[in-house]
Amino acid sequence: MRFSVYQESHIGGRKVNQDRMGYSFTRDAILLLLADGMGGHIMGEMAAAIAMQTVGSLFQQQAQPTIARPERFLEDSFLAAHQEIHRYRTMNNLPETPRTTIVACIIQHGHAYWAHCGDSRLYWIRQGQILLRTKDHSRLETLIAQGKVDPSERHTHPDRNKLFNCLGAPNSPIVELSRRAALQPGDLILLCSDGLWSTLPDHLVAQRLQEHTIVRAIPELIRTAVSIAGKNGDNTTALAMMWEGDDRLDESSVITTNTLPIGSITTTIQAPLDPDVLGEQGEQDVFNDAEIEKAIAEIRNAIHKSSKLTGKF
Repeated sequence: MRFSVYQESHIGGRKVNQDRMGYSFTRDAILLLLADGMGGHIMGEMAAAIAMQTVGSLFQQQAQPTIARPERFLEDSFLAAHQEIHRYRTMNNLPETPRTTIVACIIQHGHAYWAHCGDSRLYWIRQGQILLRTKDHSRLETLIAQGKVDPSERHTHPDRNKLFNCLGAPNSPIVELSRRAALQPGDLILLCSDGLWSTLPDHLVAQRLQEHTIVRAIPELIRTAVSIAGKNGDNTTALAMMWEGDDRLDESSVITTNTLPIGSITTTIQAPLDPDVLGEQGEQDVFNDAEIEKAIAEIRNAIHKSSKLTGKF
């Protein structure tokens, strides 16, 4: 495989960055992953962190070097993350369950497969044109689909942030799966939180990614979104991958996996909370290193036991 990848996140005007992002790849498969902890509930950043670590750990276990059934993997790993978030609430006797949106994409054999819960989005872009983007699991999108609201109201309607689907809710999440997408050289896959798409129109996002490499375009898009949103703006996060690259790319930014040994995995999904995420006054997030490491160990042990007992994962 040959591809380039870039990710960046900005805290915006919030005290805590509840967005999480990361990617993993083997010689023959890539996982792109983004989660946005829901601020209307407690510990959204922990829900996002648990989701990242659960899905990432399962990918590292099962990508040998590809995922046998990508659609099944995405659905099962999302449900596993949902269960781990509920288990975290029980173990810590929390008054409610933390919640998060999530979007993920697996790329292997020249095809992409993706899934999402909530309003974290995926865009599939070719030559500056959006071929497909995920539909938000929101009250507003339901109203638009029913013809009760005009699509032009997406950025202003009062129900635009009301979600009916996420990880951590009392009911099991609805995991919406994509069809298999055949990628062409130069195709872009963009994952982003609502801090980006709710501020910038789709056509501008696609245009910037067409005009510049992802290493330049993603930071510019995030800076623009944060600037427009102002002091009360949301966390803003984006993760983009260009498949096989094109003539604009510096070869030093292209990842070639053909020489990687079978069984090796490269990942940026290392820990559930970014160690350098600080609030406006410099306060760290509410979890210390011991609590974070304990959560990681619990997730991995639960996944390991589940795979041995049930054979589901």
